[in-house]
Amino acid sequence: MSGFPFVPPIDPRSIPAPSREIYAQMGEANIYKMLSDFYAALEQSSIRPIFAKDMQAASQRSAAFFGGLLGGPPQYHERYGNPMMRARHMPFPIDQAARDVWLACFYTVLEDAPAKYHFPPEHLQGFKDFLAGFSIWMMNKATDE
Repeated sequence: MSGFPFVPPIDPRSIPAPSREIYAQMGEANIYKMLSDFYAALEQSSIRPIFAKDMQAASQRSAAFFGGLLGGPPQYHERYGNPMMRARHMPFPIDQAARDVWLACFYTVLEDAPAKYHFPPEHLQGFKDFLAGFSIWMMNKATDE
């Protein structure tokens, strides 16, 4: 199968990290709620088949990852080990179209994030910039196959 695994044209070290102040303003419950809503959107999307059967459990793992990333406790590391996100996503074919759907679902959830999740508005664009770069780095399949 040509193009799998595809290496995206981005240096992961160039992806701007989101502010670690976000967790302090949102709190754990809001991060878990935001990721639950995100996974509910993914469940209705065209890329649903590449996700685990138990979307609630997947949402919880993702929330543990994002909580630590945004300045909270290292729950993901404690429960699952080193994130190694690209390696963990490698079994699932992620091309540009899948990345675009994933990102659109997240952006939709983030539309009302300050009101719904107490997401600090001053850090919202930085978080979106991180998601844009991170989602490119997760791509592992060329689109032209």
